Amino acid sequence: MDEDMIRLESVSKVYREGRIEVPALSDVSLKINKGEFAAVSGPSGSGKTTLLNLIGALDVPTGGKIWLEGKDLSALDRTALSQIRRDRIGFVFQAYNLIAVLTAFENAEFVMAIQGVPAAERRDRTTAILRDVGLGGLEGRRPDELSGGQQQRVAIARAMVTGPAVVLADEPTANLDSHTADSLLDMMEELNRKRGVTFLFSTHDPRVMERARRIIRLRDGRLDSDEITKQD
Repeated sequence: MDEDMIRLESVSKVYREGRIEVPALSDVSLKINKGEFAAVSGPSGSGKTTLLNLIGALDVPTGGKIWLEGKDLSALDRTALSQIRRDRIGFVFQAYNLIAVLTAFENAEFVMAIQGVPAAERRDRTTAILRDVGLGGLEGRRPDELSGGQQQRVAIARAMVTGPAVVLADEPTANLDSHTADSLLDMMEELNRKRGVTFLFSTHDPRVMERARRIIRLRDGRLDSDEITKQD
């Protein structure tokens, strides 16, 4: 794991509410290597979600620079950033963000359809990833016919099926019971090891931090500590 996947240099983010400026991140510099399984931790308001949104090109920093796979995100136009989000980043959200009228299969293949992947390839890849996440036989169910853990598995399948370079998971276990959370973490660890995809979580869940091989702690928008907790 000697290749930079993500690099931040003196990144800051300030939100403005009228005349009031609210600093969310201040002068954060760090590197995430290819294949890492890392967690960003810290109390509410520490900047965890903001950090993931900036890395995922869902937002832009007020100051500093971010590189993803060697590309300076600040130098890219809106179309290029959209393509990076679509093709190189998988997102897993606390609220699942599934499309209610689509089946598990259709939700999982949705991004590939936007990419223009041929139907036969979409079918094969989606079938394989749903099997990998333990949803074989449930492909035809819509979100309201699935449990919370099953919906999160669909979200993970959707994030992984395109073959992203990095998966950004924002509090992915927050709404799940312990057994379901452990099962999902087992699955994500296996996907990380099997496919070499970089995983970066934002979390305050000790179950996630126990699994992470690196823990990056934020406090009041600043980098508080950065620790390798496990070696491969």
